[in-house]
Amino acid sequence: MDRVKSSMQQVPNAIPKVIRRTGGANSLELEKENFERGQAVSINKAINTQEVAVKEKHARTCILGTHHEKGAHTFWAAVNRLPLSSNAVLCWKFCHVFHKLLRDGHPNVIKDSMRNKADLTDMSRMWGHLSEGYGKLCSIYLKLLITKMEFHIKNPRFPGNLQMSNRQLDEAGENDVNNFFQLTVEMFDYLECELNLFLGVFSSLDMSRSVSVTAAGQCRLAPLIQVILDSSHLYDYTVKLLFKLHSCLPADTLQGHRDRFQEQFKKLKSLFYRSSNLQYFKRLIQIPQLPENPPNFLRASALSEHISPVVVIPAESSSPELEHVVETDDLVDTDVPVLPAALETKFDDLFGTSAAIDPFNFNSQNGMRKDDKERLIEQLTREIQALKDELDSFRLESGRLCQALRGRVNELEAELAEQSHLRLQAAGESEFLKAELDDLRRVREDTEKEQRSLTEIEKKAQANEQRYTKLKEKYSELVQSHADLLRKNAEVTRQMTVARAAQDEVDAVRREMQEKVKAAQEVADRQEREQLEQLQELQRELVSSRTELDSLKTTMASSQQSSEVIGTQLVALESEKAELVQSLSKVEAELAARGEELERVQSSLATERESGVKTAEALQNQLNEKESREQSLESQLVTARWSSLQGAVEEAEKIIQDSLAQIDDPVHISCTSSADYLASRCQASLDCIDRLHSAREAFLADNTGVSELVRVVTQCGHLVGDTIVQGSATSHMVPVEQADALSESVKACGAETLALLGQMKQQDSLTAADNSKLKAALEAILATAEKLRPQGLELQQGELGDLVEQEMAATSAAVESAATRIEEMLNKSRAVDTGIKMEVNERILASCTELMRAIKQLVLSSKNLQRDIVESGRGAASMKEFYAKNSRWTEGLISASKAVGWGATVMVDAADLVVQGKGKFEELMVCSHEIAASTAQLVAASKVKADKDSGNLHRLQQASRGVTQATAAVVASTKSGKSQIEETDTMDFSSMTLTQIKRQEMDAQVLVLELETRLQKERERLGELRKKHYELAGVAEGWGEQEEGTG
Repeated sequence: MDRVKSSMQQVPNAIPKVIRRTGGANSLELEKENFERGQAVSINKAINTQEVAVKEKHARTCILGTHHEKGAHTFWAAVNRLPLSSNAVLCWKFCHVFHKLLRDGHPNVIKDSMRNKADLTDMSRMWGHLSEGYGKLCSIYLKLLITKMEFHIKNPRFPGNLQMSNRQLDEAGENDVNNFFQLTVEMFDYLECELNLFLGVFSSLDMSRSVSVTAAGQCRLAPLIQVILDSSHLYDYTVKLLFKLHSCLPADTLQGHRDRFQEQFKKLKSLFYRSSNLQYFKRLIQIPQLPENPPNFLRASALSEHISPVVVIPAESSSPELEHVVETDDLVDTDVPVLPAALETKFDDLFGTSAAIDPFNFNSQNGMRKDDKERLIEQLTREIQALKDELDSFRLESGRLCQALRGRVNELEAELAEQSHLRLQAAGESEFLKAELDDLRRVREDTEKEQRSLTEIEKKAQANEQRYTKLKEKYSELVQSHADLLRKNAEVTRQMTVARAAQDEVDAVRREMQEKVKAAQEVADRQEREQLEQLQELQRELVSSRTELDSLKTTMASSQQSSEVIGTQLVALESEKAELVQSLSKVEAELAARGEELERVQSSLATERESGVKTAEALQNQLNEKESREQSLESQLVTARWSSLQGAVEEAEKIIQDSLAQIDDPVHISCTSSADYLASRCQASLDCIDRLHSAREAFLADNTGVSELVRVVTQCGHLVGDTIVQGSATSHMVPVEQADALSESVKACGAETLALLGQMKQQDSLTAADNSKLKAALEAILATAEKLRPQGLELQQGELGDLVEQEMAATSAAVESAATRIEEMLNKSRAVDTGIKMEVNERILASCTELMRAIKQLVLSSKNLQRDIVESGRGAASMKEFYAKNSRWTEGLISASKAVGWGATVMVDAADLVVQGKGKFEELMVCSHEIAASTAQLVAASKVKADKDSGNLHRLQQASRGVTQATAAVVASTKSGKSQIEETDTMDFSSMTLTQIKRQEMDAQVLVLELETRLQKERERLGELRKKHYELAGVAEGWGEQEEGTG
């Protein structure tokens, strides 16, 4: 009992501590609650069902609240409780306040409000079913607000109030004409919504009445102030963006933009003019006037004439909205009048209280009557009221004068700004005219200089002819190497595709394993949480059981004490024996029942303890199984990672081994490559080796990042293998000493690559893998490739461009001259020859004439196609700059054109000799094949940069097929003529004796031996000619200088 009393005495002492701690913790919550309460009050006062304009102070409080909490959560929490869908006036005032928040609130207001975009859209659609009144206006206003939010989300650089400088406007478009084009379209849509709201409000008002001075009219007109501010900025930015677009794009492309701007300009000018005449806006805002005519975007100098519209809001102590509300409140008389109380207090201070309650009323003692006192009070009251009215009139008059003066000052400032702008504009135009005059003078001087330099250029033309010859020889080699590179590029692309597919399969397996591990971990975690919950539930039941057991023991002890008390009472009070016996029997029965209950509780507690032990053992077993499963999964995952890495390394080894095998393949001897392509492959391989080193370090630090290492190993194998193949192919094009050195470097690179990959296959040697030797081998190949790079003749831009035009003209002239000569030879043959010879000559010359016509058509088609290529690819650059920029392609055109002209000239000479009987038919056939090859080279050079859907390309291909057919006709006619003219000796041995036949046989054998010897010598001569050709090509490519340096 003492413990119970002590515990009851200790309880009140702990309560104040808890209260004090709770009070300290809730200070921030109390502040937050006060802020939310204040915001809710301001929002409810600003957004109500009264058809009056929103008070500025309430809207300002809402704006400051968004800056305080850096968002609009409190605002939307209060607005969502308002019945916006049931009251149109309430929704209209909500739109007005929300528009102010979007313009002047915290930047996060727009992001927080996008969550309610769907609700605003549904509300706009609902109010749109009404055709008049506030319902239609609410639908238009909500569409405007949704458009404004979407515009600022798409263009986060624009603030809510749309105030930006010219530099910020340029940065918003990121100097991309496509972004400026799209931004202009979005501004047109934005301004269209603003104008729709303008027109909707004006159409809902009766403009024949002074609606701007009524409360209902001001309620509808008040949101237009925000619309005027937005529209002025949108108009200014649209004008500047359209001028910028017209400086970059053709005028026809922007015709739709100009038409849409003209329409919106007319509407905006009319609405600004109508708004400036309303008395309501004259006291609140100074609306700018737009120019009489819209800007002329087709004239770039018109941008300097553009004046940005400036909206001026006068800084006044109180807005007319508040004044009107005060007047309305006075008319309604909802507030308690302050003036009578003030007058009464002032009168009491001067004259004291009434005589009836004042014990020291000396006026009654002096005989002053009560009527005189009341009359004096009334007179003083009237005078005070008159003075107050006069003071109010003075205040109103001074306010009107101040407002008029402020308006006049603003007008003078606007006029001053306009005059300054006109002065600057005039100065700018003067400078512009001076600059144009100077430009005209410079143009005239440049023209005179160009005329003088024209004669010098004609003198240089002859010197350029010698350069063309060297360029032609160089181009034939470049075309062949380019074709080989294209075939090898296709093969490398196919190999890369296969490697990417293998990499994708490895990534898919890795992702599948990670998903399985993650799912197993989630299942194990879920089971562990369930088991922990069950264990905690059992512990709670065990604690409750122990508590009940303690309570039962306490009850038993108290029962024993009561039985002892009863026994002592039984001994002391014999007189009450019968009653005590009855109570004793009851107590004994209760004790028996409680004893049985105690036994049942003990037995149940023992059972629960046993079940709890069994459950804990089961949970421990499950936990052990889970840990073993996790370990096995982790080991499987590590094994899978390492196997994927080993597979990638083995695949890379196969690629390297295949590349090394290709070097020794006899078929590979015919493959060639350029030093430029070999250098690019070496550089790519070096970059990949660096990435391989980084990926290996990352894998050693964290073995889960195996995907990047597998990808880099595969890519490295492909790149190094390609480098080996290209190095061997390049060695076929260089002198013997350099070819042997390059081959040894390539083989050393392959050996070092296989050694590095072998170290990466073993897990214990992966850490010690060193790629420095491989990098050294690649750098050696790269250095050799740099030495072997061609050092061709450098031409100036003007020279290269002129060469193309002159060479094409020379080719056309050569073809025309060849056709003329063939016609002359045909006429001469008809006059001299007869019989079979004349027939053969006519057939051959006719086929040559058809071939010249086909070549002429091919040259014309090539010129047209080149003109299309230059016009589509040069952009703002000149034609000569385009040729200089694409020098390789230009040199190919020059070489192909010279080859066609040379082939036509040689073929005419061969035909002339054949007609005269001094030439060989084989020479004419070889010339025909050479012309076919040269025209094919010209077609290939023209097709490199042509569009596949170009009409001129199709015509060029048709002309090429015509040249091929004409060449075949020349060869066929030549063979036919040869068979007709050459005499066929009949072999008649019937009259010969044995000795004669033996002599003829010996002579034939001698002739065969002589011809075989001659054939062998001619083959050796052909080999020497090819070797000399490669040496000359090496000199043109810069190889000869390197050999002299090494010698």
